[in-house]
Amino acid sequence: MSNLYHQFLALLPPRPLQVGAVTATSGDTCTVQLPGGGVLQVRGAAAVGDRVFVRDGLIEGLAPSLPIVSIDV
Repeated sequence: MSNLYHQFLALLPPRPLQVGAVTATSGDTCTVQLPGGGVLQVRGAAAVGDRVFVRDGLIEGLAPSLPIVSIDV
């Protein structure tokens, strides 16, 4: 018999991967500005001005510095 909690978690959508720019750092916490204007407080190390990938409150790595294109549907 499989674990019911794991079956429940399988029903939830995966956490989104977001890209943002680091605007401030304090120890192991960074403030990340998202392209849509949102601000996140995340864990991880990065320098001010770096573009980073963020998922579930944690910096996953550096993102390439490409132009951002926003399309409204």
